[in-house]
Amino acid sequence: MIFTRGDNDDSTSRPTGYAWARALWLAALGLGAQAEANTSNGYNLPLGVTSLSHDIYALHMEVFWVCVGIAVVVFGVMIYALLKFRHSQGAIADTTLLHSTKVEIIWTIVPVIILVAMAIPAAKVILMMEDTRNSELSIRVTGYQWKWEYQYMDAGEGIDFFSTLARDSNFARQLHSGIDPTTVPNYLLEVDKPLVIPSGTKVRLLLTSQDVIHAWWVPDFGAKRSVIPGFVNELWFRVDPGKEGIYRGQCAALCGRDHGFMPIVVDVRTPDDFKKWVGEQKAALKQAAAAAAPPRSAQVLSN
Repeated sequence: MIFTRGDNDDSTSRPTGYAWARALWLAALGLGAQAEANTSNGYNLPLGVTSLSHDIYALHMEVFWVCVGIAVVVFGVMIYALLKFRHSQGAIADTTLLHSTKVEIIWTIVPVIILVAMAIPAAKVILMMEDTRNSELSIRVTGYQWKWEYQYMDAGEGIDFFSTLARDSNFARQLHSGIDPTTVPNYLLEVDKPLVIPSGTKVRLLLTSQDVIHAWWVPDFGAKRSVIPGFVNELWFRVDPGKEGIYRGQCAALCGRDHGFMPIVVDVRTPDDFKKWVGEQKAALKQAAAAAAPPRSAQVLSN
């Protein structure tokens, strides 16, 4: 299942009426990527809101047009041969042609050149995906059956919380709940506590699991990485400034019975709003620690 941008993007609605005809026409022209900014109509990859997703999309379109060119040449030659040398036009098969070294060399060298030309930009994108250097915010992500734990480092040091399926979605999913799922906003794609990050900041995720293999995936970020017990995988992304909002994803690994009920929600805020949020979270932690500490008189008596 693919879920793209959520609350603040009207492009998630499926095309209806004349929009279907427009989408099909654009897809036929190979311009489906330009039909919607988020291409949530299913004909193409989402363009995304991160520098990484933009590079992945550009690579995808480059390879797509190479494949289109190959298809045009191959099928063009096939159709021409079928029409030009058909039996009804008096064509006679050449039974003497058994082998051509020149043709075999050509159809070996040409694909190799094409593959090398495609491999160079692909390798650049792969290397960039793995380059987590100079990250400005690190967050440890731990997968559980079936929830996520987010532990902030750097500027958010000390902030630690679990993110689980929202209560209204959890109630509606129960057998014989009597609740119509269509009445629940963002059914199965909402959590009680979203991951909060700043825009324009290189965010590094350190991913591990407490139990089984999970996968952290947000399509609009161009980000997906396996979450494996006993290993720490790295993932990074930088949301473009001006693209603040709510983005949704899911665990993309079959992690057990409730695999479909551990969504991912990321709340992207401006750097200033993120600083305010960090301050509020740390203040709440101090208040909770102060409330949990025994009174000073009790400490004196214990001594």
